[in-house]
Amino acid sequence: MGQMVSDGVIQEQAARNGGIIKNGREILLQAFNWESHKHNWWSNLEGRVADIAKSGFTSVWLPPPTQSLSPEGYLPQNLYSLDSCYGSLQQLNSLIQNMNDHNIRAMADVVINHRVGTTKGSNGMYNRYDGIPISWDEHAVTSCSGGKGNKSTGDNFDGVPNIDHTQPFVRKDIIEWLIWLRETIGFQDFRFDFTKGYASKFVKEYIEESKPLFAVGEYWDSCEYAPPDNRLSYNQDKHRQRIINWIDSTGGLCAAFDFTTKGILQEAVKGELWRLRDPEEKPPGVMGWWPSRSVTFIENHDTGSTQAIGHFHLTMSWRDMLIYSRTLESLQCSTIISLIGEILSTMK
Repeated sequence: MGQMVSDGVIQEQAARNGGIIKNGREILLQAFNWESHKHNWWSNLEGRVADIAKSGFTSVWLPPPTQSLSPEGYLPQNLYSLDSCYGSLQQLNSLIQNMNDHNIRAMADVVINHRVGTTKGSNGMYNRYDGIPISWDEHAVTSCSGGKGNKSTGDNFDGVPNIDHTQPFVRKDIIEWLIWLRETIGFQDFRFDFTKGYASKFVKEYIEESKPLFAVGEYWDSCEYAPPDNRLSYNQDKHRQRIINWIDSTGGLCAAFDFTTKGILQEAVKGELWRLRDPEEKPPGVMGWWPSRSVTFIENHDTGSTQAIGHFHLTMSWRDMLIYSRTLESLQCSTIISLIGEILSTMK
């Protein structure tokens, strides 16, 4: 058995490798759900930092910190305003400082696929950003979402202007903002929201330029289902290959949430344990092919919580997920765990 490397050495190695941790040994805590904005969240969470540190988490995924049209934070407008429904900038600063004092990294939820406008453009749509920092005009918005920019390089997010990442001025502004989040606010890790909305090469560029210690993307794709009863297919190679391709096109700099494993586990726990091995006797999800870039999880703020989009119908605890993933380490399969914030209530 090899010698365990200390966290300090890992951090040093990550810095030498462009600031990206790729060891597959991260344990992430998603420290919020869809309703957290109602509960003075930054201050509430700060009171749990010591417990989080004792539980062994290496990074805490926080909700989107920017001012947003929606209280949950996923319809951002003024990217440089960090007074949100989760609390004030001062409360956020205090939380991150407390996390740093306990050697826990803060992960920012980066929502840059779309942005709510402040004023109407020439077509009558709110696709201009006058009067706030990063004051783009309609050319920053894709042509397929009411702007004067280029066609989107990914899927469209309906109902709000989608950002045109092909524009050099857009990427310059986003990079400056990401660097500001890291160097001024103190976020060390990034989670990229709705990455199917824009080309992965832009995620690669943003990571290269802003240099987070760890990054993960939400590449949420539908699993493979078979007729006539539309049951989950045993072979999910096409599904996980699409996620693998996305990771690869970021140069391996960005990990991805293992939606393949989540989809399979939801059926396996119903007495279909034969799903837990692929034909090569490997784990059937992304973790079976690229474990160090796979972020496994049970539920998140979309699939669990009050949204319940594709949630587990049978109970599987976060500890079960941890045991499952860590058992696979004996087969040289390390992984990264993402856990929903409800476990805060179980910490002692």
